[in-house]
Amino acid sequence: MSDWKKTDWRAKPRIQMPDYTDAAALASVEAQLAKYPPLVFAGEARTLREALAGVSRGEGFLLQGGDCAESFAEFSADGIRDTFKVLLQMAMVLTFGAKVPVVKVGRMAGQFAKPRSAPTEVVNGVELPSYRGDIINGFDFTADSRVPDPNRMLQAYTQAAASLNLLRAFSKGGYADVHLVHAWTLGFTERDEAEKYRDMANRIQDALDFMRAAGMTGDHNPDLQTVDFYTSHEALLLEYEEALTRVDSTSGKWIAGSGHMIWIGDRTRQPDGAHVEFCRGVMNPIGLKCGPTTTAEDLKVLMAKLNPRNEAGRLTLIARFGAGKVGDHLPRLIKAVEEEGAKVVWSCDPMHGNTIKSATGYKTRPFDNVLREVQEFFAIHNAEGTIPGGVHFEMTGKDVTECTGGVRAVTDEDLSDRYHTACDPRLNASQALELAFLVAEELTSRRVAQQQAAVS
Repeated sequence: MSDWKKTDWRAKPRIQMPDYTDAAALASVEAQLAKYPPLVFAGEARTLREALAGVSRGEGFLLQGGDCAESFAEFSADGIRDTFKVLLQMAMVLTFGAKVPVVKVGRMAGQFAKPRSAPTEVVNGVELPSYRGDIINGFDFTADSRVPDPNRMLQAYTQAAASLNLLRAFSKGGYADVHLVHAWTLGFTERDEAEKYRDMANRIQDALDFMRAAGMTGDHNPDLQTVDFYTSHEALLLEYEEALTRVDSTSGKWIAGSGHMIWIGDRTRQPDGAHVEFCRGVMNPIGLKCGPTTTAEDLKVLMAKLNPRNEAGRLTLIARFGAGKVGDHLPRLIKAVEEEGAKVVWSCDPMHGNTIKSATGYKTRPFDNVLREVQEFFAIHNAEGTIPGGVHFEMTGKDVTECTGGVRAVTDEDLSDRYHTACDPRLNASQALELAFLVAEELTSRRVAQQQAAVS
């Protein structure tokens, strides 16, 4: 995009971003980051765009999931491994149900910044700036901790680089070998959903054994031993994003080197705002959160800005309305997309519209509401004749108690047991896998209905 520079966002209105008090320290950090290698590469972003183009045509399904906000304190190799393992399990379940490839995108290696509903918070009569994610300020409720510190960007970069290094090793080094499908079961999912997973794994193993016996596959088939795994995050802190943006030497286009896919949040999607201005100029796949206040006209303007050439795989619309409200908003946005002939991926984020405060005072998300929003998303797309292309979950591989419900029936009273999130409540491994089976049932039903319609 010849008329775009990576600094252009600075002339636009900015919201949900910190005001750094030490301009010299900020400039020093930005200069240092600008010298660092990009975390992801243009060829990887192009491959993801091609995969998402298939999703937009119904030839694949998008699974996007991971932490609400990555933490410096909770960072560990085991944590990365466990979340990656659950995403592999979920993808296997969805592939089995949908009979199409599942594009696996983690909310990992960059999801450090969070928009907040208010600039300050009050605890015991003390008012301090809100916590905005570890890349900006600290979680501890002290005046010093809540001051935005640009040096945190350097720690975020280091953690993201280490995370990506391990994720690449897991995805390409044999850990993701489909022959190990039984080994992916986490210890604390040894309950009802684990039994269903083992049954499915047995059927997959039977199919692999048959293929091997028939000479249809070898022990060293890379398609069965590795997976493509991508990273994503909300592009909220634009100083960080700009510093890691590079020109792709192959195409001459700009790429955001912070992650394979970046998205614009529901609070920062102003058509003339800084975040849209930045994202329109990079070649990465872009996500756009669409909430209840998204108008059809806004969506048309945003699609024209973010995907002016209407390229399949470029733009993913992530619907987030809340259970019981999808029918009030999604049909009009689908109509806007169809009127423009826009090529998009439709994905469902059933987390952000279903956050409540429990009776015990914890912020939580009822599992039944999360599932209901997914079901409504599928039902409306089926009624409109459009493609429900993916799901977007906040989840973790840890055995946390942050969302109520699920087969293990986490109650309000259980929330205090293992409530570890730094921001919003996440599905635990058991709930995430259970949800994958329920989404797979929706995909199977859709596939069967399409087959029956084709025969008749």
